[in-house]
Amino acid sequence: MIEKEKDLKEDLVRMEWEFSMLYEVSNAMRTTLKLDQVFYIILTALTSHEGLGFNRAMLFLVNEKDNTLEGIMGIGPHSAEEAGKIWHHLSQSEMTLDDFVSAYDSFKRDPESKLNTIVKGMKIPLREEMGVLALTILEGMPFEITTEDAKNKIFPDVTKMLNTNFFVTIPLKTKDKVLGAILVDNVFNRKHITKNDVRMLTMFANHASLAIENSRLYEETVYLSNIDWLTKLWNYGRFQQLLALEIEKARTHSTNLCLVMIDVDNFKNYNDTHGHLKGDEALRNISGIFQDKSRKCDPVARYGGEEFAIIMPNTIKENAKLFAERLRSEVEKFYAGDTAIVPEKRLTISAGVAVYPEDAGTKDELISMADVALYQAKRSGKNRIYLATRAMG
Repeated sequence: MIEKEKDLKEDLVRMEWEFSMLYEVSNAMRTTLKLDQVFYIILTALTSHEGLGFNRAMLFLVNEKDNTLEGIMGIGPHSAEEAGKIWHHLSQSEMTLDDFVSAYDSFKRDPESKLNTIVKGMKIPLREEMGVLALTILEGMPFEITTEDAKNKIFPDVTKMLNTNFFVTIPLKTKDKVLGAILVDNVFNRKHITKNDVRMLTMFANHASLAIENSRLYEETVYLSNIDWLTKLWNYGRFQQLLALEIEKARTHSTNLCLVMIDVDNFKNYNDTHGHLKGDEALRNISGIFQDKSRKCDPVARYGGEEFAIIMPNTIKENAKLFAERLRSEVEKFYAGDTAIVPEKRLTISAGVAVYPEDAGTKDELISMADVALYQAKRSGKNRIYLATRAMG
């Protein structure tokens, strides 16, 4: 009887800790709607000594477009030597879960996070023969690889890549689909993963899935609010924000920043000839050319109507002009075959290029100078590129 009471008290203490930990982690996940921070909080809760205390935790999400499972983030050491350093640091500093969460920015910048690099490089096709991680998604259930017999039945490449032998995978599920999976192991201290651990992991995964789904919906809403509905480029409001950010970076690092303002020539005539649906299609086509030819670091925006803007960080004026000239040539070629309109009325583009800080010292001045150069290009016959000069201002 005394033994049973003792066991019951231990169970109650454990349950109290479990619910307390889940409550704290859920609160931590509600402190941010940024997806990468939510990922970090989830994995921190799994590896922190205040959390579930696994040696390592890795998160994978489903890419529905490619029908693959992609590695997103991994927290924990990759080798026994690295583990020793980390655990020595933790024992000295006695970091809490809050401390781990606040260390997110340092983790993001850490070039030595080998496990994270390996996980982020993983892409697993969602087919049964691809092993446990794929099966976790396809069957929507946990897999416990905690014995030699179970280990012999799994796809070996994953265990070799992650340098692990025994582990558990848990699906991240919402009401109607599986979002991804979590993999945890105790590869260094070799602590056995119990049935109770798996039960706790499953409860934790339910909270994590909701946090990920909420964060995704939030980020999608924010993204859509910044996108022009017709062209799918950045809209005017987002352009203003991005230009302000890039000018501040250029000021801080003493670098150039070019702004290319573009207007579609003869657009009203094109609309009158072909109709507004064709006009919309033309704006989408021209936007596609701008997007395809621009560098990934160069934000492209619809400024308004048939006017566009491209921000080019760390770029000299001459190179920006060469880039704008390529765009001009591409658009001209694209509409060269439009026999319904006389050549001088076909769709082309004109552009003005201004550079910070040579031509302007502020965001509004830079837009104004690029606009003046664009106006000069239009007035001089269209289908050409003009560079801003101080004399224009």
